Amino acid sequence: MNRAYLDKLFTVVLAGVLAGLALAAAALPAALVLGLGVKNLMPYTVLPEALKTPQPAQRSNLYANDGRTLITSFYVEDRVDVPVGEVAPVMRDAIVAAEDVRFYEHHGVDVRGVARAFTANRREGTRQGASTLTMQYVRNALAGDPRLTEEQRAAATEITVGRKIREMRYALTLERQIGKDEILGRYLNIAYFGAGAYGIAAASKRYFSTTPDRLTLAQAALLAGLVRSPADDPINGDADAARQRRAYVLDRMVETGRVSAADAEAAKATDLALKPNTTPNDCAAVPADHNDWGFFCDWFTQWWNAQPAFGENVDERQRTLRRGGWKIVSSLDPDVQAKASEQVREIYPETIARAAPTAVVQPGTGRVLAMAVNRTYGTTANPDGQQNYPNTVNQLVAGGGGITGYQAGSTFKLFALLAALESGLPLDTEFDAPRVYVTQYPVGAGPASCGGRWCPENANTYWMDGDRDMWDAFGRSVNTYFAWLTERVGADRVVEMAQRLGIVFRAPADAEMAREGAKSWGPFTLGVSATTPLDLAGAYAAVAAEGTWCRPTPVTSITDPGGRTVAAGNTDCRQVLDTEVARAAADASRCPVGDQSMYRRCDGGTAEELAPGLRRPVAGKTGSSERNATETVVAFTPQLAVATIAANPDDPRDAVGGGVQKRQIEAVGRILAWSLRDEPVRDFVPPGQAVAFQHTSPRTGN
Repeated sequence: MNRAYLDKLFTVVLAGVLAGLALAAAALPAALVLGLGVKNLMPYTVLPEALKTPQPAQRSNLYANDGRTLITSFYVEDRVDVPVGEVAPVMRDAIVAAEDVRFYEHHGVDVRGVARAFTANRREGTRQGASTLTMQYVRNALAGDPRLTEEQRAAATEITVGRKIREMRYALTLERQIGKDEILGRYLNIAYFGAGAYGIAAASKRYFSTTPDRLTLAQAALLAGLVRSPADDPINGDADAARQRRAYVLDRMVETGRVSAADAEAAKATDLALKPNTTPNDCAAVPADHNDWGFFCDWFTQWWNAQPAFGENVDERQRTLRRGGWKIVSSLDPDVQAKASEQVREIYPETIARAAPTAVVQPGTGRVLAMAVNRTYGTTANPDGQQNYPNTVNQLVAGGGGITGYQAGSTFKLFALLAALESGLPLDTEFDAPRVYVTQYPVGAGPASCGGRWCPENANTYWMDGDRDMWDAFGRSVNTYFAWLTERVGADRVVEMAQRLGIVFRAPADAEMAREGAKSWGPFTLGVSATTPLDLAGAYAAVAAEGTWCRPTPVTSITDPGGRTVAAGNTDCRQVLDTEVARAAADASRCPVGDQSMYRRCDGGTAEELAPGLRRPVAGKTGSSERNATETVVAFTPQLAVATIAANPDDPRDAVGGGVQKRQIEAVGRILAWSLRDEPVRDFVPPGQAVAFQHTSPRTGN
């Protein structure tokens, strides 16, 4: 049965049943007319959810932390709802004139329109529809409701008399329950205007770079004409056809008395005056002059895909993101991001294969203010053998998607320090650190093996060997002191401490060792496990926040189209350390970066030039992996934590060398100084006498 025949059949049925037209009754078997009956055309008693609480697909927008700067959007249909009161009256008049001139007179089904369509459709080669604007809305709402199955959505547009009758009954019900203006507003928000624009807000932006409340008569008539023929959009289709549709709408507006003939003629004479504006879609569409935002955006999508609040699996969560109309205010600070990107390129330019992924995290919230790396975010082809240089969409800063991370060297000594403090050892725990220390931990053959036992050595005998406590051992990064300390508290407790502070073992070998062999993993203390700048910044941020670890998050708030805040956007923080333990670790962490502890016990550091340039209390740590394959710098204040790792993501055999660390220290210092330039100077809270100088029972008060 072809479409033309069904349309004729439908209009005959409606005419016969609704208007009792003699012509219709004569054209159809009496049984059909009587079989449908008035009962089957009565309004439904209950509307489906798609019509009671419509949820058309809407684009979600990702903003910077100011809530105004758009990073990008995510959508399958470029649509954002607006109240009908925010649509120019001339646009409302135009759509009514174009689609349903008797909209304000009928009750959902236009009997006159049915009769007219029936009469016209009897003429050979002519076909008219009889759908009112309300019926069109019903069809679109059912076809686009994400809560329905694909089969249910398809049924909403199937070419059958039953579907038409169903539409009519829903339209009658809808008009008994909500007002005309509400229906008109819903229609304007759901209609397709061509060129990828769904709804009047997207259409106003797409064609004229304006908002619905500012549409002119000529603009409104053009958009209203496109609803019936979206393929004629003047951006990608036929501008002449679009002008003809505009003229048709203007003529209809004159007929209905909505505009004067003179105004209509003036509007017809104007140019289309298009100002096309494309809405970005996905992370590859971040603004070209802010390409570096792509890495943050990519990590945001990873984060979203892991949130069970948005669906049972990744596919469902992506559908929720791209159809849900969320306003997502991210944690990204464009000012901090710009400075971080600038400084990363001072460490390494984009023209070399080595990278310096860097993360900036806010202690006490876990909000990630910046993610920078000397790469171009994109999928442009790279030279052979270079997966991540100079272009990549891989997550070099946060890990995941095949990126396991990089060895961070002595920055992991923090976890041994914390485990020791938590066990009851004080900061002034002394040990006469030798050049080489033979431990009980078994290892295979290698330069740090002494008869099958792990035996690390100090990098600088003159500067590191001798009687040390936690302050100067951490400041000078004395390997043998921390090997001894790890033996005292247990390597498994050091590994557990790292996990507690958010270190994720993405490399399968590391994960297996942490799970099965943590008790014998002494070298873990010296940072042999792969990690990322984001994990590392988050761990040190927990110390800055006096023991409160917050899961790193890319969002500040998430609201649904109704303005309701979603709990998934809240911070996820927990107290993971005794406050005194965290304060003591922060006090010792002042030594490596040239600051002074509260008890004046710092005596040398590996990055002493950092504190004088910052001119505010600061703490941190440096780290070098074996053969200087990677170099790491972490620094923090009570308000901010920054971590950067220099490595070659495509070739771990390419040792970056110790020389890069000086540039890293300078870059981290400048990032902190710039980001905190308008913030008050805050000092660390000093640890108490007990945690500094007394052996106690385990410190787990929090």
